[in-house]
Amino acid sequence: MAAYTYWFILALILLGLEMMTGTFYMLVLSVALALGGVAALAGLDLVWQISLAGAAAVIGILLLRRSRAIRTPDANNDSFDIGQPVRVIAWENDGSVRVQYRGAEWSAETEQADVPRDAPLYIRSVQGSKLILTQQKS
Repeated sequence: MAAYTYWFILALILLGLEMMTGTFYMLVLSVALALGGVAALAGLDLVWQISLAGAAAVIGILLLRRSRAIRTPDANNDSFDIGQPVRVIAWENDGSVRVQYRGAEWSAETEQADVPRDAPLYIRSVQGSKLILTQQKS
């Protein structure tokens, strides 16, 4: 068998593995191997085939990591909890609040210390497992 056949077979195997994982990293490696196969088909030496496939893999993975870092949103900005109302269960002596939200009790703090105890409260942000509450609905 010709060298390009091995490159394309390996590229197809990685493409099949990518379809099972869905991470895009195997897809980048599959494209890199296919580029090595194209280099073999063009008649380039094995050194050039490996170099082109390796360079394509490194560049592709770097581009993929960069695009994922750019698209990763801030967790607080996309929280579906922000703006949701809570039901106050108890006000603690230290100013913290126990609230009922989504069927569970949560520890919470008010955004401002002078919040009236009978005011409706809404989630302003989530810090770990603690809710930060405000009077204004977001």
